[in-house]
Amino acid sequence: MDSERVRRLTAIATLQHGAIAVSQLRRAGVTARLQRSVQDAGWLEMVEPTVLVVAGSPDTWHRRLQTGLLALAGRGWVSHEAAARLHGLDRSRDEAVEFTVRRSARAATCSATVHTTRSVAALDVVTVNGFRCASATRTILDLAGAGSTPRRLEAAIDSAVRLGLSAPLVLERRLGELRGRGRRGARLVDRLLVDSGGESVLERRFLELMRRGGLPRPLTQAVQRRDGRHVARVDFLFAEHGIVVEVTGRLGHSTPSDRACDAQRRNELTDLGLKLYEFTWSQVTERPMDVLASMRSRLGLPFLSAGSTDFRALS
Repeated sequence: MDSERVRRLTAIATLQHGAIAVSQLRRAGVTARLQRSVQDAGWLEMVEPTVLVVAGSPDTWHRRLQTGLLALAGRGWVSHEAAARLHGLDRSRDEAVEFTVRRSARAATCSATVHTTRSVAALDVVTVNGFRCASATRTILDLAGAGSTPRRLEAAIDSAVRLGLSAPLVLERRLGELRGRGRRGARLVDRLLVDSGGESVLERRFLELMRRGGLPRPLTQAVQRRDGRHVARVDFLFAEHGIVVEVTGRLGHSTPSDRACDAQRRNELTDLGLKLYEFTWSQVTERPMDVLASMRSRLGLPFLSAGSTDFRALS
């Protein structure tokens, strides 16, 4: 093979994580006979009936994704847990390699897991790091349809919101468009969306606690400004009462600079006339009745009896 052709093919393979399709070889003028000689020489290795890889290139997760997409010849996209990892959603499986194709294109196959769908909209497929991939919204709905656990879906929803890749309203609308009779996972997503809007498990638990306790739902991730200047984005805002609630994880901020920033933030929120309260992981998950009683008092609502609500699922 002449040096110019080798250079072109090497450039293509480099952009594709070491993979190259037989169709790309043909377009570059590499005949089947020449391909066999290159394989015999050990430069290329066949990994799918229509895809080869440069010998010695690392067998990475990205190369496996690229190989699958090339094998599907433009008819498929990365989906389910593999898409969740590409988007950076929480609790994604590191080694997942999954794709989806339209049901009418079922003849398109590769050695990895290939799902099919009857319905796909233009906004369901995006490009992520150079890969054709299900959108974060469609990924969450696909995970639900594949039978993912509630905790797995909570993590996917909340991290997609945190990363700005989806939103509860967007998920609700797309689910409504896709919902068919008996669509698997639809009811679970409906239920999980009730307490969505936060950006973490702890924020979801706080919203669930407010709902179960009959308290008003606060605004989530509310941006506070003063004289046009950004002051803070708070976890929860009970706007009618001028109350901000922040929830902190098990570790929290521990360095002197972190504590100084937190103090400045609290001071600026106080200057806006807001009352700031904070609850920890252990308070929200282990002592929910105490948190609820505290919030009812601060919101000027009557107390509930200890047995009026079942909070066992929150711990």
